[in-house]
This record gives sequence, structure tokens and C-alpha cells, in this order.
Amino acid sequence: MVRKDWRVAGWALCGLLCLTAEIAFAEGTRTWSQSKYEELSKGTATGVAINHAGGIELAPEMKQVWATPSTYLWAVAVDDTGNVYAAAGSPARVYQVSPDGKAVIIFEAKELQVQALAVVGTAVYAATAPDGKVYRIERNGKANTVPGKPAEAKKDKDAPPVDPAWSATEVLAPKAKYIWALAADTQGNVFVATGDPGEIYKVTPKSEHTLFFKSDETHIRSLALDGKGNVIAGSDGSGLVYRISAAGEGFVLYSAPKKEITALAIDGVGNIYAAATGEKRAGSSSASPLVVPLAGTSVVAPGAVTPLQTPGTGVPPGQMGMIGIGPLAFPGAGGAGSEIYRLAPDGSPVRLWSSREELVYALALDSGGRLVAGTGNRGRIFAISGVDEFSDTAKATSAQVTALALARNGVMYAAASNLGKLFSLGPKPAAEGTFESEVFDAKAYSRWGRVEFRGAGNVELFARSGNVDNPDRNWSPWKKIELGKDAGAQVPVARFAQWKALLHAGSVSPRVESVALNYLPRNLAPEVDDVTVQMGVRYQAQPKSALPGGGDLGAVGTMPHFDPPPSSTHDRDAVGVKWNAHDDNEDQLLYSIYYRGDGESQWLLLKDKINDKAYSFDASLLPDGGYTVRVIASDALSHAPGEALTGAKESARFEVDTTPPRIEELTALVEGGQIHVRFRAVDGFSPIGKAEVSVDAGEWQYVEPVGQIADAKSEEYDFRVAALAGPEHVVVVRAYDRYENLGAAKTVVRGK
Repeated sequence: MVRKDWRVAGWALCGLLCLTAEIAFAEGTRTWSQSKYEELSKGTATGVAINHAGGIELAPEMKQVWATPSTYLWAVAVDDTGNVYAAAGSPARVYQVSPDGKAVIIFEAKELQVQALAVVGTAVYAATAPDGKVYRIERNGKANTVPGKPAEAKKDKDAPPVDPAWSATEVLAPKAKYIWALAADTQGNVFVATGDPGEIYKVTPKSEHTLFFKSDETHIRSLALDGKGNVIAGSDGSGLVYRISAAGEGFVLYSAPKKEITALAIDGVGNIYAAATGEKRAGSSSASPLVVPLAGTSVVAPGAVTPLQTPGTGVPPGQMGMIGIGPLAFPGAGGAGSEIYRLAPDGSPVRLWSSREELVYALALDSGGRLVAGTGNRGRIFAISGVDEFSDTAKATSAQVTALALARNGVMYAAASNLGKLFSLGPKPAAEGTFESEVFDAKAYSRWGRVEFRGAGNVELFARSGNVDNPDRNWSPWKKIELGKDAGAQVPVARFAQWKALLHAGSVSPRVESVALNYLPRNLAPEVDDVTVQMGVRYQAQPKSALPGGGDLGAVGTMPHFDPPPSSTHDRDAVGVKWNAHDDNEDQLLYSIYYRGDGESQWLLLKDKINDKAYSFDASLLPDGGYTVRVIASDALSHAPGEALTGAKESARFEVDTTPPRIEELTALVEGGQIHVRFRAVDGFSPIGKAEVSVDAGEWQYVEPVGQIADAKSEEYDFRVAALAGPEHVVVVRAYDRYENLGAAKTVVRGK
């Protein structure tokens, strides 16, 4: 075998031994680009909308109208004069908020929640839960005929004043656990959707009530009225959308793939929009409502218990034992996100929108006829214009947007929970909006270069950088980028970066289509994580494949690779070397393998320019002895000459022994009907493992050395075996060393 001195191997080992703290810059400029919805949705938008096709533009103006002292707002309604009514829980109240933002309490219920509202002329209908009732609330100057808890409201220092001019009259007390929704027709009739059982009641303007429709579902969750006097109802259990005639005759328009219809809306031409959530379970139509988590918690799978729940109930602390209530129910049973369907006037369905993360709690049509969806548990509001065409329009500072209502002036009001707040949306676009991108990790200290911007209108762009993943921890200040001057970001060399866009309204609508930030990572040396040597293993060459491995798809120039495990076969004459290595710059790596024998000072090249992370060779290439292997990884393929870096790691010591033992001084004599055999087994490197004897081609028999323990390179054997009948016998002995190398010899013995 020709041995090569490691010093003539070129780039590999010298780079390792001469490695210093100096870090070279990478040869290739990379680009972090953001334009797609999936990328932009990870950022923070304020006053801007993110389009499904990518890009950012000004959103409808969003304002916080009022922050309530209640934890939950379940429903919102608007009267003809612009007053807004909000149904609340914890405590259970109905608030009236005037157009100038002043709030008063007009009703406080004995029950735990005010779940639904409907405005009929000057009257407000409110439904409570659990074991709820429906109340008619009117402003007539009389004392409140339903006592409620006004004294407690006065004790609440954050609560608005109680308006004593409003009175409440009970108009319905169905024998149902929940009252989910109210809807009023043009004649002043109010329809009441209940749960457990799933029924719909009709309350007339004279407060007369009848059972209008009875379903075989556990809950009727949502209601709407079309332009023909039909009631549209959505169920929980089988996810059904009913059309119910004025005579109370029901027809199932659609059975959704999900179990719960959480919201309904109907446009001017009769299209029905239905939001659904929860996975259907075969053979089950019972509801399993999900609790709306308190602020600071997260939605969990059914049956899990959050830190703010009472184990075994799913109920937030303080709500157990109150009026015999079970879990406070709300959309989201079963998780798995939500879908929105559009049912044409003839009933034909199409899926408009879906999300695995968002839960749709409310639907409404804005002043332009566009569908708006209020969601949780990130407080987002989406505007949906077509099949998979939408904008992430606004984000509330509460966790869930639970109800929507459109006022006559085109303003849409949004009720939110966790914490209870009331927002207005539109109809004018915001005068200004900001967007902060997600924090980008370049994985190495990087020099930040020119910013590439595509957009229109009055847009200001800023950038900053830092060396921790939290921008609030001593990052550089925002640096404005001169967009028209082809300028660089001018931020410090750092590992992390972020950009911000400020959009201003003008004659040209401002829009950001894409932002790309060029950067040059400093080169980091590759690292060899481990090296394993296995005797008797031969590795097969691997086909090359480059598959996405979780890298940043927005960063051009990075090529994450997937390395399948090497396939191997057993070959006792082979030595297999396997290793793992990585490069934080995600550079392409080449490997070299060196070896060094016991007592030697120089590393000798075995193989270089290896692409795989495994290599095997014939053990016979190395004389018997102990060895160590060193694997060196180089990123030379990704860098200019002189800028490549290397990393290396050594294996544990291993031994190579391919020479069989020798059989010496073999003798055999027939003595007293037995054959007396003597021999010596000698190996040049490893101890003798075992020895065997065969007489006249008979079975192999194990024999012990003279000292009984086989642990030396030379072992003496002296033993007797039974002799078969006949004048002549063939005696064969064989010995194995510790590495299963076999040496054998034979002799012929003649009887006396």
C-alpha cells in the first residue's frame, strides 16, 4: 500500500491545525426576502392589512371605543340612532355605548352570562345563560322590574353608571341549558336558539312565545334571517345548516364537514355564509363546547386542563358551583381550526376560507358587501372577498373577536373577549399604519447590505439589528432607509435583523409588495460531531438529494440538505467509518479521512474529497495493529480560495487484525485407545480466542489451552480425544484469534 503524508493533502488538515479566532466572510451574498402571506403574517401589523396573495396595504381605520370591566363580550347590536349594545359576562350585563363613547349599564342579570342580543325598534332583547331566560329591555323611566345586581355594579369602581331609566321584563324561560343566539324579523318577532335541547322559539312583539322548530341536534348555535322570511339556523353536533320557513318547516341545506356552525351571515343576493369548527365524531352528535381561555393562556385540546381551569371541568376558577353550571361553552369544540362556506341561493356549497389556527366566532357583511370574520385566539379580523381570497385586516388587543355588527353609517363594531373591549372598524381607511417584520436569524454574525423594496405610495422603511432574538434587549435603533437612493441598511454587523414599514395615506394608496434585505454572513468553521468506526461493515455510496430541511425558505443562498442514513452490508474484511457533521452557514462540505497507527506521530491520508458521511475500505490495507481515524470537514466548495475553514474530530482507537494465527508443533499419538494431541497456536497481534479439533472429519470439538484461559497471543494445547476403529486417523486442529481470523493444520496418526 502507498502511504501519503498528510501534509501534502492540500486544504484539509493544515486548515485545522492553523485555525485561529479570525473569522472569514462567506463568499456568497444571501438575501432575506418577504412578500408572501405566510411570511408577512408572522409580523406585527397595526393599521395595515396583509393580503392573501402577499403585500401590505392600509386597513380600515380601527379604534378602541371602550374597554369594559367585564371579561367577556358575547354579542353586539346597533340601533337606528347609532347606540351600541354589548352583552357581557363576568359580570353579566348589557351595556349601552352612545356614539360619543359614553357607556352605561342598562341591565344586569342574575345569571352568569348575557349570551345574545337583538334590537327591535327601541327595545333590546337579551338572552342569558346558563339555564337562561330572554328579557325585553326598554327605556321607559320605570324602575327595573328584574332586580339583577345593580348594587354590585355600583361597587365595581371600573363599571360605568347604571341607567335606572331602563326596565327589563322576562319574556321567555325555555327549559334549556343555553340560549345561544337571537334574531329579529321585520315584523318584530324574535327567534331564540337554544342548546340542550336544540330548539328555536318565537317571541312575538306582544311577548307571546311558541316553540317554532325542534331539531334532533343537541344545540342550535347560530341564527340569521334571509330576505324571504326564512330562518337560517346552524347546529352543533352534525354541523347542519337549516332553512326554516315561516311555518316552522325545516330543511337541511348543508351538512358541513365540521361539527359546529358557529356563525351565519346572509348577503343582499341571498348567499348564505356559514362558519364551522370542530371535528365530527362517528356516531356522535353531542356537543363538547370549548371554554374561551382567559388572557395569558392558550387553547388546549379537549380534556386537557390549563393552569386557569378547575381539573375535570374545563371551567375557569370562580365559576364552579354557580347556579349548577357546567363548562361555559363557546365555539371551538374539537379544535382543528375553522372553515367558512358559501351556500348559493339554490343551496350549492363552496368552501371560501379555512385556517388550522384561527377559530371563527362571528360573521358579518361590511358596507361594501364584503364578508368579515372575527376570530380567535389571536384576535384577528379577516375580510374575505372570494374563494381563498382574503385580507388579514385588523388585530384586536383582546384574544377573541366574538361578535360583529354593522351600523347604518358604515362603521362595523367588533366585540372582543379576554379582555372585554369594543372596537370600531372603518369605513374609512386608516390614515397611517405600521408593520414590523418577524425577527430574522441569519445564524451567524452578518454584514447587512442594500434593501430591495417593491411598493407604491408614501412608504417609509426602517431596519435594525441585534445579537439576541428579542429586539427589546439592546438592539440598534431603527435606521431609516433612503428607498430612492439604492442605499444600504446601515445597521451594525449582527446575527439578527428586522425591518419596519410605515404607510401614510395619500393620493396613491400606499402598498408594500416585497422587502428583501441582502446580507453577508461571516464564515463559521464546520463541526464534525462524532466519528464511529465499525469492523466488518461496508457502506454503500449514497445518491445525492437536496430536500428542504427546515431552513428559512426566504433566505436565498441557503441550501439545507437531508442526508439519508448510509446503507451498509456485512463484510468481515472491511472497515466502516461513519460520521456526523454540520455547518452553521449551511455550506456544502467535503470530507477527508486520515489514519494514524499506535506510536506514530503523523496522520496519513486514506481518502479525500468525500461527499458522503460514510466510507469503508479493505482492512487488509492496514497492517495488524491499533489505529485512530480523523475526519476533516471543509467548506471550500462554498468559499473563495483562502477563505475556507475546516473542522475535525478523531474516532476512538480501534484495532485491525487480518492475519490468521499459526499452528506450530502439531503432534498426535495413539495411546491406550485415545489420541494424544499437542500443538501451539500463535498470533502476531491479538490473543487466541478459541481452538477446536476434528478427528476423521467428525464434528468440531472445543478444546481448552493448558492454562484453561485463552488470553495470550501464544497458547499451548495438550489433550486427548477418543480414537475411532481403524489403523489410521486424520487429526485437524484450528484456532481463531480475537478477530475471528482462522488458522488450521492437520496431521495423520497411525495406530499401534
